[in-house]
Amino acid sequence: MSPRKGPGPSVKDDDLYEKLRDEGNSKEKSARIANAAANTSRSSVGSKGGSHPSYDEWTEHDLLQRAREIGVEGRSRMSKDELIEALRDH
Repeated sequence: MSPRKGPGPSVKDDDLYEKLRDEGNSKEKSARIANAAANTSRSSVGSKGGSHPSYDEWTEHDLLQRAREIGVEGRSRMSKDELIEALRDH
């Protein structure tokens, strides 16, 4: 078996790229993650974006609208607490 060829000049963090490839990730995914880590602080890579207030803080109208968007059955007969539970369990 021949030694693995380097990832090329487009990958900014060769060590991370190789580690990700060794874990079985695709070339594309490994390059994307390695480049994102090189462009920002590593702790921010993969962190979730945006935030919403807790469902407890939403109005019943907003909860009903969200339940409609994701197709919760029986939503029109649910109380606010039932809507919150249904959305969390969906």
